[in-house]
Amino acid sequence: MIGSSVYILIMLKLLFLRAHYLFADYNLVPFKTINAYIVNRDHYNTDILIKNLFGNIVLFIPMGFIIPLLNRNSINFWRFLTCSFLILLAVELTQLITRVGSLDIDDIILNMFGAIIGFGITKILIISFSKDTRNLMDK
Repeated sequence: MIGSSVYILIMLKLLFLRAHYLFADYNLVPFKTINAYIVNRDHYNTDILIKNLFGNIVLFIPMGFIIPLLNRNSINFWRFLTCSFLILLAVELTQLITRVGSLDIDDIILNMFGAIIGFGITKILIISFSKDTRNLMDK
């Protein structure tokens, strides 16, 4: 629970406590930003590419652990997917409204990919531990 709280505080700082933009910006075209980073990678610093592409995935892997731990009903993949999507949409809309970021469908796609990776790891661990527990009880 402490780890979840620390993660949430770090994410709040990264997502909302930064400079405000003068104009609200948005991208609703899937893969537009991702494609631009890949096609024009020679025009971007490697740090920017890693931060924007892989950072958006890696930072949300813990969401795949936290949501099922906080809500046992979210262990179902479709419930988890819906919950994750709604949280990420709320984050993106809040960034747009408060102008501390932009609403970008590609961020949601990358964030969801990270959350799904975390969820997959969680499911593997649950299955592994339940098999280990059953094996111990059989002895």
